[in-house]
Amino acid sequence: MLQAINVSLQFGGRKLFDEVNIKFTQGNCYGVIGANGAGKSTFLKILTGEITPNKGEVVKSPKERMSVLNQNQEAFNNETVIRTVLMGHKRLIEVMEEKDAIYAKPDFDEADGMRAADLEAEFMEMNGWEAESDAQTLLNGLGVPSELHYTLMGELDPKMKVKVLLAQALFGNPDILILDEPTNNLDAVTTKWLEDYLIDFENILIIVSHNRHFLNRVCTHICDVDYGKINMYVGNYDFWYETSQLMLRQQKEQNKKAEARAKELQEFISRFSANASKSRQATSRKKELEKLTLDDIKPSSRKYPYIDFRVEREAGNDILKVENLSKPGVFENISFTVNKGEKIAFVSDKGTTISALFKIIAGEDKDYTGEVKWGKTITYSYMPQNYNEYFDNCDLNLVQWLGQFSKEQEQTFLRGWLGRMLFTGEEGLKKAKVLSGGEKVRCMMARMMLTSGNFLLFDEPTNHLDLESITALNKGMINFKGNMLFTSHDHELMNTVANRIIEITDGKKTFDRLTTYDEYLEQKK
Repeated sequence: MLQAINVSLQFGGRKLFDEVNIKFTQGNCYGVIGANGAGKSTFLKILTGEITPNKGEVVKSPKERMSVLNQNQEAFNNETVIRTVLMGHKRLIEVMEEKDAIYAKPDFDEADGMRAADLEAEFMEMNGWEAESDAQTLLNGLGVPSELHYTLMGELDPKMKVKVLLAQALFGNPDILILDEPTNNLDAVTTKWLEDYLIDFENILIIVSHNRHFLNRVCTHICDVDYGKINMYVGNYDFWYETSQLMLRQQKEQNKKAEARAKELQEFISRFSANASKSRQATSRKKELEKLTLDDIKPSSRKYPYIDFRVEREAGNDILKVENLSKPGVFENISFTVNKGEKIAFVSDKGTTISALFKIIAGEDKDYTGEVKWGKTITYSYMPQNYNEYFDNCDLNLVQWLGQFSKEQEQTFLRGWLGRMLFTGEEGLKKAKVLSGGEKVRCMMARMMLTSGNFLLFDEPTNHLDLESITALNKGMINFKGNMLFTSHDHELMNTVANRIIEITDGKKTFDRLTTYDEYLEQKK
């Protein structure tokens, strides 16, 4: 059991948490969500003891071992990979080191023998003799090959270090496991392995993540950081989002009878209850969902951007044809034809490969051989992965910045588009060069919507976005009536938008089929 009791935290004049009371129990997975800056990661640091609240306390049993995903990739550069994983269990390491020191003593006496016997018993209780093989099993599952297990951490590339630190957090079956953005920089196969592993984790699991598919598969509860409080709800992210939106709609329609609203909610809950198919605790979750009432769910105060890509001109039959496209050192002989209605997701062993391909298709790179043929009726809009050139050293405010891409220059018109992307009032006068990563993405979305193109190209559009913006973008891409090429690390977006998958591995096209992303992963497996 882990519990926060009357926890309050204030930085300067800003109150981040106000008397938070929340209890985490064994066998459940809690997804912590909230707007950027709401304090999700800060709350995890309060739970781990890294930050002391101004008021209140965090209570856990002294016998329970807590494990936390380390965010510092350089912290173990002088340790081997195996040793780094074992260091996830501090007491095990302490016992091993004390044992070795005792056995190395030249004047080993009776007292040393008794102490060594106690340590050996404790070592056995912690499955110490299987520790190294357990660590190797975790590393192999996460895609760290055996030949790297005794390599120094400092010699690994960053993506491999992330996997080792994950193995460190998982090692030894901790009583409480806390993971902050565990799927960052993980490929789809490793993420799937982690999902399957955590689904069967039997202790307390607390996660902060922007990966909706991951939250949906793993979580039994959602902890919503909002109103300066943390409200806990039964169910996964989709259930929380849909019920929150339902309550918001009902709140706006006060003239309807309460009974009718309650009936709608109950029908919705029943539908979700029937789909509570998680292998662990499915029955108990279903019972909890069935017990929910209208008063149990509070609509979120967070705002979602309005993303709606309208098509000004319908496309003809000729959309896009790419023939024998090659770029030295990147890819070779890439050919495909885009047919009407297709939304194609690209996957690759190297993200730079897709970025290079999209730049050529969008006409921003002329260093290639082969041919890109656009249909005469096509107008396209492109969002690159690196869009800083649109903002760096730009002294324009946001209204002026957006005006660069609009035929209509009326301020009210431009402010309306900015308002859709949550830039209201004085925020429209912010300088473009001082925007955060997420704000830049929302500006790029407004620019794309203004063009009303019938073909969209997205290169990792969810980077820097919060869950609210990712959810809004996902809906906008689903509802778009034109064609699309895109790539993203967001599993939910890939699976719900794409109807065709193209894979490029080692610079060559290795897969091209009309299929969903989940079906593609199953076929690859």
